[in-house]
Amino acid sequence: MGSMNNNNNIPINGRSLKNSAPVSFTPYYRKMRRSLEVWKMGKVNYLEALKLQEKLASDRKALKITDTLLSLQHPPTYTVGKRETVHNLLIPDSEINAMGAELHYTQRGGDITFHGPHQAILYPIVSLRDIGLGARKYVEKLELTMIELACMYGVKAQVGNKCETGVWVEDRKIGAIGVRISSGITSHGLAFNMDPDLNYFKHIVPCGIADKGVTSLKKEANVELPAEEVIQEQLISCFVRIFGYHDVVLKDKSYL
Repeated sequence: MGSMNNNNNIPINGRSLKNSAPVSFTPYYRKMRRSLEVWKMGKVNYLEALKLQEKLASDRKALKITDTLLSLQHPPTYTVGKRETVHNLLIPDSEINAMGAELHYTQRGGDITFHGPHQAILYPIVSLRDIGLGARKYVEKLELTMIELACMYGVKAQVGNKCETGVWVEDRKIGAIGVRISSGITSHGLAFNMDPDLNYFKHIVPCGIADKGVTSLKKEANVELPAEEVIQEQLISCFVRIFGYHDVVLKDKSYL
Protein backbone atom coordinates (compact mmCIF):
# COMPACT_ATOMS: atom_id res chain seq x y z
CA MET A 1 0.00 0.00 0.00
CA GLY A 2 1.32 3.43 -0.90
CA SER A 3 2.01 6.04 1.72
CA MET A 4 -0.26 8.98 2.40
CA ASN A 5 0.91 12.56 2.76
CA ASN A 6 -0.30 13.75 6.17
CA ASN A 7 0.82 17.39 6.05
CA ASN A 8 -2.87 18.51 5.92
CA ASN A 9 -1.92 21.28 3.54
CA ILE A 10 -4.43 20.56 0.78
CA PRO A 11 -5.96 23.72 -0.73
CA ILE A 12 -9.73 23.67 -1.21
CA ASN A 13 -11.40 26.72 -2.79
CA GLY A 14 -8.13 28.60 -2.37
CA ARG A 15 -7.98 27.90 1.39
CA SER A 16 -5.43 25.66 3.07
CA LEU A 17 -6.69 23.01 5.47
CA LYS A 18 -3.48 23.15 7.51
CA ASN A 19 -4.26 23.44 11.22
CA SER A 20 -7.97 23.77 10.47
CA ALA A 21 -10.80 21.58 11.77
CA PRO A 22 -11.47 18.29 9.92
CA VAL A 23 -13.82 18.61 6.98
CA SER A 24 -16.65 16.09 6.62
CA PHE A 25 -17.52 14.95 3.12
CA THR A 26 -20.96 13.45 2.45
CA PRO A 27 -21.03 10.91 -0.40
CA TYR A 28 -23.03 12.24 -3.33
CA TYR A 29 -25.45 9.30 -3.21
CA ARG A 30 -26.64 10.51 0.20
CA LYS A 31 -27.32 13.99 -1.09
CA MET A 32 -29.22 13.15 -4.26
CA ARG A 33 -32.92 12.38 -4.33
CA ARG A 34 -33.36 8.80 -5.40
CA SER A 35 -35.92 8.16 -8.12
CA LEU A 36 -37.56 4.83 -8.92
CA GLU A 37 -39.92 3.79 -11.69
CA VAL A 38 -42.15 0.85 -10.75
CA TRP A 39 -43.65 -1.33 -13.48
CA LYS A 40 -46.71 -3.32 -12.35
CA MET A 41 -46.84 -6.09 -14.91
CA GLY A 42 -49.25 -8.81 -13.79
CA LYS A 43 -48.38 -12.32 -15.02
CA VAL A 44 -45.39 -12.49 -17.37
CA ASN A 45 -43.70 -15.43 -19.09
CA TYR A 46 -40.27 -16.04 -17.57
CA LEU A 47 -38.26 -15.66 -20.79
CA GLU A 48 -40.09 -12.44 -21.68
CA ALA A 49 -39.26 -11.04 -18.25
CA LEU A 50 -35.63 -12.14 -18.65
CA LYS A 51 -35.26 -10.36 -21.99
CA LEU A 52 -36.86 -7.24 -20.55
CA GLN A 53 -34.44 -7.25 -17.61
CA GLU A 54 -31.47 -7.54 -19.96
CA LYS A 55 -32.71 -4.59 -22.02
CA LEU A 56 -33.41 -2.44 -18.96
CA ALA A 57 -30.05 -3.32 -17.36
CA SER A 58 -28.28 -2.22 -20.55
CA ASP A 59 -30.28 1.02 -20.60
CA ARG A 60 -29.55 1.65 -16.91
CA LYS A 61 -25.83 1.14 -17.48
CA ALA A 62 -25.97 3.64 -20.36
CA LEU A 63 -27.82 6.14 -18.11
CA LYS A 64 -30.83 6.07 -20.44
CA ILE A 65 -33.27 5.25 -17.63
CA THR A 66 -33.54 5.68 -13.88
CA ASP A 67 -33.66 2.80 -11.38
CA THR A 68 -36.57 0.53 -12.29
CA LEU A 69 -38.50 -2.10 -10.32
CA LEU A 70 -40.51 -4.83 -12.04
CA SER A 71 -43.42 -6.24 -9.98
CA LEU A 72 -44.96 -9.38 -11.45
CA GLN A 73 -45.87 -13.04 -11.22
CA HIS A 74 -44.79 -15.95 -13.43
CA PRO A 75 -46.62 -19.00 -14.74
CA PRO A 76 -45.17 -22.24 -13.24
CA THR A 77 -41.41 -22.10 -13.88
CA TYR A 78 -38.34 -23.80 -12.46
CA THR A 79 -35.08 -21.86 -12.78
CA VAL A 80 -31.50 -22.98 -12.23
CA GLY A 81 -28.75 -20.51 -11.26
CA LYS A 82 -25.39 -20.07 -12.94
CA ARG A 83 -23.86 -22.92 -10.93
CA GLU A 84 -26.21 -25.23 -12.87
CA THR A 85 -27.11 -27.40 -9.88
CA VAL A 86 -29.59 -29.39 -11.95
CA HIS A 87 -29.02 -32.41 -9.69
CA ASN A 88 -31.41 -30.67 -7.28
CA LEU A 89 -34.22 -31.21 -9.80
CA LEU A 90 -35.89 -34.44 -8.70
CA ILE A 91 -37.97 -35.21 -11.79
CA PRO A 92 -37.12 -35.53 -15.51
CA ASP A 93 -37.79 -32.70 -17.93
CA SER A 94 -40.67 -34.65 -19.47
CA GLU A 95 -42.60 -34.52 -16.20
CA ILE A 96 -42.06 -30.78 -15.93
CA ASN A 97 -43.62 -30.34 -19.35
CA ALA A 98 -46.48 -32.69 -18.48
CA MET A 99 -47.43 -30.58 -15.46
CA GLY A 100 -47.49 -27.44 -17.59
CA ALA A 101 -44.32 -25.94 -16.13
CA GLU A 102 -41.08 -24.72 -17.74
CA LEU A 103 -37.39 -25.12 -16.89
CA HIS A 104 -34.86 -22.37 -17.60
CA TYR A 105 -31.15 -21.90 -16.95
CA THR A 106 -30.12 -18.41 -15.85
CA GLN A 107 -27.08 -16.31 -14.95
CA ARG A 108 -28.37 -15.32 -11.50
CA GLY A 109 -26.81 -16.47 -8.26
CA GLY A 110 -28.40 -19.09 -6.08
CA ASP A 111 -29.61 -22.64 -6.63
CA ILE A 112 -32.71 -24.12 -8.24
CA THR A 113 -36.04 -22.57 -7.31
CA PHE A 114 -39.67 -22.36 -8.38
CA HIS A 115 -41.68 -19.38 -9.59
CA GLY A 116 -45.40 -19.51 -10.07
CA PRO A 117 -48.82 -17.97 -9.60
CA HIS A 118 -49.56 -16.38 -6.21
CA GLN A 119 -45.90 -15.56 -5.66
CA ALA A 120 -44.89 -11.87 -5.52
CA ILE A 121 -41.76 -11.20 -7.55
CA LEU A 122 -39.64 -8.06 -7.61
CA TYR A 123 -36.87 -7.58 -10.16
CA PRO A 124 -34.89 -4.41 -9.30
CA ILE A 125 -32.84 -2.89 -12.12
CA VAL A 126 -30.80 -0.47 -10.03
CA SER A 127 -27.34 1.06 -9.94
CA LEU A 128 -25.61 -0.05 -6.73
CA ARG A 129 -22.98 2.65 -7.20
CA ASP A 130 -25.61 5.38 -7.26
CA ILE A 131 -27.16 4.17 -4.01
CA GLY A 132 -23.82 3.36 -2.37
CA LEU A 133 -24.34 -0.35 -1.73
CA GLY A 134 -22.13 -3.39 -2.11
CA ALA A 135 -23.49 -6.78 -3.12
CA ARG A 136 -23.83 -8.16 0.40
CA LYS A 137 -25.62 -5.10 1.75
CA TYR A 138 -27.93 -5.13 -1.27
CA VAL A 139 -28.97 -8.73 -0.57
CA GLU A 140 -29.49 -7.91 3.10
CA LYS A 141 -31.88 -5.11 2.15
CA LEU A 142 -33.82 -7.46 -0.13
CA GLU A 143 -34.14 -9.85 2.80
CA LEU A 144 -35.29 -7.02 5.06
CA THR A 145 -37.91 -6.03 2.47
CA MET A 146 -39.56 -9.45 2.79
CA ILE A 147 -39.13 -9.59 6.56
CA GLU A 148 -40.99 -6.30 6.93
CA LEU A 149 -43.82 -7.50 4.72
CA ALA A 150 -44.22 -10.71 6.73
CA CYS A 151 -44.19 -8.68 9.96
CA MET A 152 -47.17 -6.66 8.70
CA TYR A 153 -49.20 -9.87 8.99
CA GLY A 154 -47.82 -10.97 12.34
CA VAL A 155 -45.39 -13.50 10.82
CA LYS A 156 -41.96 -13.54 12.43
CA ALA A 157 -39.55 -14.04 9.55
CA GLN A 158 -35.78 -13.88 9.70
CA VAL A 159 -32.64 -14.34 7.64
CA GLY A 160 -31.22 -17.83 7.33
CA ASN A 161 -28.05 -19.31 8.74
CA LYS A 162 -24.70 -18.79 7.07
CA CYS A 163 -24.85 -19.47 3.31
CA GLU A 164 -28.67 -19.56 3.46
CA THR A 165 -29.92 -16.50 1.63
CA GLY A 166 -33.57 -15.64 1.65
CA VAL A 167 -36.11 -15.29 4.41
CA TRP A 168 -37.33 -17.99 6.77
CA VAL A 169 -40.07 -18.71 9.29
CA GLU A 170 -38.22 -21.02 11.66
CA ASP A 171 -36.89 -23.71 9.25
CA ARG A 172 -39.39 -22.98 6.46
CA LYS A 173 -38.49 -20.69 3.58
CA ILE A 174 -41.02 -17.99 2.72
CA GLY A 175 -38.90 -15.81 0.43
CA ALA A 176 -36.11 -16.57 -2.02
CA ILE A 177 -33.36 -14.35 -3.43
CA GLY A 178 -31.26 -14.79 -6.55
CA VAL A 179 -29.50 -11.78 -8.03
CA ARG A 180 -27.19 -10.89 -10.87
CA ILE A 181 -24.91 -7.85 -10.75
CA SER A 182 -23.09 -6.71 -13.88
CA SER A 183 -21.12 -3.44 -14.03
CA GLY A 184 -22.82 -2.42 -10.80
CA ILE A 185 -26.35 -2.89 -12.25
CA THR A 186 -28.67 -5.43 -10.66
CA SER A 187 -31.19 -7.80 -12.22
CA HIS A 188 -33.25 -10.80 -11.08
CA GLY A 189 -34.24 -10.30 -7.43
CA LEU A 190 -36.67 -11.75 -4.88
CA ALA A 191 -39.71 -14.02 -4.78
CA PHE A 192 -42.10 -13.92 -1.81
CA ASN A 193 -44.59 -16.74 -1.31
CA MET A 194 -48.06 -15.28 -0.84
CA ASP A 195 -50.07 -18.44 -1.52
CA PRO A 196 -48.42 -20.54 -4.26
CA ASP A 197 -49.10 -24.24 -4.73
CA LEU A 198 -46.36 -25.62 -2.49
CA ASN A 199 -46.56 -29.03 -4.17
CA TYR A 200 -44.38 -27.65 -6.96
CA PHE A 201 -41.52 -27.40 -4.47
CA LYS A 202 -41.67 -31.16 -3.81
CA HIS A 203 -40.04 -31.77 -7.19
CA ILE A 204 -36.83 -29.90 -6.31
CA VAL A 205 -34.41 -29.42 -3.45
CA PRO A 206 -35.35 -25.75 -2.95
CA CYS A 207 -32.25 -23.56 -3.07
CA GLY A 208 -30.16 -26.71 -2.63
CA ILE A 209 -31.11 -27.12 1.06
CA ALA A 210 -32.41 -30.64 1.62
CA ASP A 211 -33.43 -30.59 5.28
CA LYS A 212 -35.73 -27.55 5.29
CA GLY A 213 -39.17 -26.86 3.91
CA VAL A 214 -41.07 -24.11 2.14
CA THR A 215 -44.00 -22.10 3.41
CA SER A 216 -46.21 -19.16 2.47
CA LEU A 217 -47.79 -16.08 3.98
CA LYS A 218 -51.21 -17.73 3.67
CA LYS A 219 -49.99 -20.73 5.66
CA GLU A 220 -48.22 -18.76 8.38
CA ALA A 221 -50.51 -15.76 8.98
CA ASN A 222 -53.32 -15.97 11.52
CA VAL A 223 -55.28 -13.22 9.78
CA GLU A 224 -57.28 -13.13 6.58
CA LEU A 225 -55.14 -11.87 3.73
CA PRO A 226 -56.24 -9.07 1.41
CA ALA A 227 -56.20 -9.35 -2.38
CA GLU A 228 -52.82 -10.34 -3.79
CA GLU A 229 -52.52 -7.03 -5.59
CA VAL A 230 -52.61 -5.30 -2.20
CA ILE A 231 -49.84 -7.55 -0.86
CA GLN A 232 -47.71 -6.89 -3.95
CA GLU A 233 -48.17 -3.14 -3.48
CA GLN A 234 -47.15 -3.49 0.17
CA LEU A 235 -44.02 -5.36 -0.91
CA ILE A 236 -43.20 -2.50 -3.27
CA SER A 237 -43.71 0.00 -0.45
CA CYS A 238 -41.35 -1.96 1.81
CA PHE A 239 -38.72 -1.97 -0.94
CA VAL A 240 -39.07 1.77 -1.55
CA ARG A 241 -38.74 2.58 2.14
CA ILE A 242 -35.81 0.26 2.89
CA PHE A 243 -33.82 1.40 -0.15
CA GLY A 244 -34.53 5.06 0.56
CA TYR A 245 -36.23 6.18 -2.64
CA HIS A 246 -37.87 9.60 -2.57
CA ASP A 247 -39.58 9.96 -5.94
CA VAL A 248 -41.58 6.97 -7.18
CA VAL A 249 -43.49 6.71 -10.46
CA LEU A 250 -45.96 3.82 -10.84
CA LYS A 251 -46.66 2.51 -14.32
CA ASP A 252 -49.25 -0.10 -15.29
CA LYS A 253 -47.46 -2.36 -17.75
CA SER A 254 -49.85 -5.33 -17.48
CA TYR A 255 -50.89 -4.79 -21.09
CA LEU A 256 -47.38 -5.59 -22.42
